[in-house]
Amino acid sequence: MTASGKTKVLRIIARLNVGGPAKHVVWLTDGLKQSNFETLLVAGTVPQGEEDMAYFAREMSVEPYYIREMSREISLRDAITIWKLWRLFIRERPDIIHTHTAKAGTVGRAAGFLYRWFTPGVLIAQPRRCKFVHTYHGHIFHSYYSPMKTRLFLFIERVLARLVTDRLLVVSDQQLREINTEFRVGRQHQFAVVPLGLDLKVFDNALSRRLVFRRELGLNDDVILVGIVGRLTEIKNHLFFLRGVARWKEMATDESQPPVKFVVIGDGSLRPQLEALASSLGLNNDVIFAGTRRDPQNFYPALDIVALTSKNEGTPLTLIEAMANSRPVIATSVGGVVDLLGEPLPTSLNYRECTRGISITCDDEDGFAKGLMKLIEDGELRSRVSKNGNDFVKQNYSKDRLIEDVKGLYAELISAQTAKIESRTSEHSLESRA
Repeated sequence: MTASGKTKVLRIIARLNVGGPAKHVVWLTDGLKQSNFETLLVAGTVPQGEEDMAYFAREMSVEPYYIREMSREISLRDAITIWKLWRLFIRERPDIIHTHTAKAGTVGRAAGFLYRWFTPGVLIAQPRRCKFVHTYHGHIFHSYYSPMKTRLFLFIERVLARLVTDRLLVVSDQQLREINTEFRVGRQHQFAVVPLGLDLKVFDNALSRRLVFRRELGLNDDVILVGIVGRLTEIKNHLFFLRGVARWKEMATDESQPPVKFVVIGDGSLRPQLEALASSLGLNNDVIFAGTRRDPQNFYPALDIVALTSKNEGTPLTLIEAMANSRPVIATSVGGVVDLLGEPLPTSLNYRECTRGISITCDDEDGFAKGLMKLIEDGELRSRVSKNGNDFVKQNYSKDRLIEDVKGLYAELISAQTAKIESRTSEHSLESRA
């Protein structure tokens, strides 16, 4: 505890790059400082080729503590990162250390193990008092690395979960099943499901902003605009998206339908390759590469359909934001996407209509094309899944709910620790009297 009686939390993320985890940690850091918590956000560096979201932290008046050596890639500098984190823990003496994403979870908990046990108190069985929490926003147990690397990372996660983690947080029920049951990380009692939360107020009156982004693109309101939002990296599988669009174009023969355009929102190292593929597939007049945007409150209302084609996800903020704007979605059924889309309806098709969108299988271009065609041609379906998605997000994914969930979890951890200390003190007192 601080001198003022506040619980001190150190929150660690590998880098504040474009994506949901960066917004998540900033929202938590900002939200908790309004309560009985003192929080320091610790971040590494964003590598060249990725956009830095430090601007978002500044907008929320959050000032991260940066460790230059901490980044996504594995290197010898990780040893320096662990040493610097250990020194920071010694200086700050946190009550809770909360790591986010795989790399920060590894170096943060490794440093935490040293902090907890490398102390003279160990000689009398009293390690430093600090609780460790790790959030899986996604996981790296498939589709990221080679089988050998994946097995190594999985082994490390299992060890860290057992030796130095008090709570493991996942963002969806599906992710819990994957990480705990399928990949056998952690013990069931360690896990808690804490869904993402976001600031839904920024999307109020979304339809009044529908034409802002369309005017920039030179599109009329009658054009059906399909968008995909995210970093242009391998895991997001934009190659599949473009091939699926080309397959849809081959199938689309109904000339009475309104014109359809596609927009890729985001940037990254794969952009030249993706632009070349679009050209080779004859999509130059169909697909627009819009680059990174900082105005989701404007570009989501401009879209008629939002697609996600990732190979692996936690709970994608893209789909939550799309649903918050009442946009129908079509997405690969990976990770927490399953929970977002809801129950599938009985069908023999190679895509599945669900309560809140259309589900497709990874790399099934035909299924993506047919599911996309169904959404484009069926306005009633778009309206129904849009309303269901919007209702679901408003009920389950507010920023206020996220902050309250995390506050409750922290309070539970600190309360359990306090009760344990009081129990030991009582036992020692009874022994001394005897």
